[in-house]
Amino acid sequence: MNPLYRNDKPGEYPPSWYTASATIPPARPQLHGAHRVDACVIGAGYTGLWAAKTLAAAGLSVIVLDAHRPGFGASGRNGGQVGSGYNKGQIWLEKRLGETRARALWDVAEDAKSQLVDFCSVTAPEARYRAGVAHGEYSATEGREMRAEADFLRDRYGYDKITSLDKDGIRALVKTESYVAGQIDRGAGHVHPLRYALALAASAEQAGAVIFEKSEAIRIDQGQPATVHTPNGSVTADWVITAGNGYLTDIVPKVPARVMPINSFIGATEPLGDLAAQVLAEDIAVADSKFVVNYYRMSEDGRFLFGGRESYSIGYPKDIGTALQARMLSLFPQLQGVKISHVWGGTLAITMSRLPYVARVTPNILSASGYSGHGVALAGMVGRVMAEAVLGQAGKFDVMGALPVTPFPGGTAFRAPLLTLAMTWFALRDRLGL
Repeated sequence: MNPLYRNDKPGEYPPSWYTASATIPPARPQLHGAHRVDACVIGAGYTGLWAAKTLAAAGLSVIVLDAHRPGFGASGRNGGQVGSGYNKGQIWLEKRLGETRARALWDVAEDAKSQLVDFCSVTAPEARYRAGVAHGEYSATEGREMRAEADFLRDRYGYDKITSLDKDGIRALVKTESYVAGQIDRGAGHVHPLRYALALAASAEQAGAVIFEKSEAIRIDQGQPATVHTPNGSVTADWVITAGNGYLTDIVPKVPARVMPINSFIGATEPLGDLAAQVLAEDIAVADSKFVVNYYRMSEDGRFLFGGRESYSIGYPKDIGTALQARMLSLFPQLQGVKISHVWGGTLAITMSRLPYVARVTPNILSASGYSGHGVALAGMVGRVMAEAVLGQAGKFDVMGALPVTPFPGGTAFRAPLLTLAMTWFALRDRLGL
């Protein structure tokens, strides 16, 4: 079944705490008939909306197509963590790409955070950006590696916003006995992801972009111009930007072999009241070093938002909550007996190198996806970078396009089985404490 509809009803936001705590706008129309514009953007998440906003503000005519609604996918369901850098550290990037390219990538990632923070401050205060992301490590070796990365960023890049923490330091901040070391990045933060996405959609429309909902792109006829087809219409455009990430179907060459959709799941507890202070000492977000990462933070009304389990199959498991709650309680047994009020899943996308895949598919079709858990900040910046490339400023696009992203072994046929095998091994390793 089409992954766009395997787990969700058309045009209906998931039963998440984000949906329950956001002001959902009225539905927009579907695309009907033939249209001609300068640019067609496929996907109304962070990437597509920033691309559309940037292009429309520059005076281009822009249509955005989404199979569901703006912020429906990962952009409105994620953990809300606005992280620094990439899934790979700067030491790793410098060793493989050299200092000049690695520094250019770091600058793009820093611009990504600034773009989000500025937008939320001026346009979307309801998205409640808050500074602070901690990271917990389970072994002394992991702690030393993270400290080395923090020292490298301070000494070589002048980034002095990360404080390394020993066992007592991380446990004073994050009230679990599981972590033996950690760090806190005051230059990173967290945000209400759906409110941010909805504000972006409104801003793109104010700039002049037109968004059509429940209008799946089912085929692209390549050419100059190209034509994007939906079930009830078409858009002919000089430029096409594909920004569907894990929800993008196989309509763009090269992308499916390099980008794999996976599912992740989050639960929200009932408001914790005074118990919240026994989980987190500050209003920060946290991630840890598990292969299947645990990520969590508090909501504005004192709920614990905890994400942690993954699935490489298209469909969600029948019972999301039980395994998710077990992971939560393994870290925070003090939450025993606390009820879960919301559970939901969403589809993100990863690559072999865990770096975004940014590509010029044809001379006038650009694509970006595979943020691998670092998309809250990066996805929006990459959308803007693609728009700037359309406008003739391709410097940052070339920087992102040079990231090493190879096809999965065996292409689309074997990517999921191989990663499931890897996930099984790392889960066993985690259980055995290896």
